[in-house]
Amino acid sequence: MSLTQEDLQAIANLLTPMRNDITDMKNDITSMKKDICNMKEDIRNLDQRLTVVENQITEMKLSLENETNHNIQLIAENHMNLVDKLNQAIHVSDKTLLYEVQVSTLKSKVEHLEKEIAEIKKTIA
Repeated sequence: MSLTQEDLQAIANLLTPMRNDITDMKNDITSMKKDICNMKEDIRNLDQRLTVVENQITEMKLSLENETNHNIQLIAENHMNLVDKLNQAIHVSDKTLLYEVQVSTLKSKVEHLEKEIAEIKKTIA
């Protein structure tokens, strides 16, 4: 059973769409390869940017730990000193108020005594 020219032509006609499909697939694969290469490049760029961001975060953490936390600790210590001084000042202020009350009482007693002495002098004279 040998194939005739017509049979070969019919087979060729059947294979032509398959060839076109294969050519289209090759073009699609080539396009996909380019896309994948672009994606790989984008991933490399993102990885580099991520490394930069990670370094910046590390620097910020170190800055927070070494500078900011230290400064906050200094402020807290000084705040405690101020609170102690304020407590001492309030204590002194309380004593001052007590002394003012005592002086005021003594003044009124002296005024009362002066009036009594003045009356006694009037009665004697």
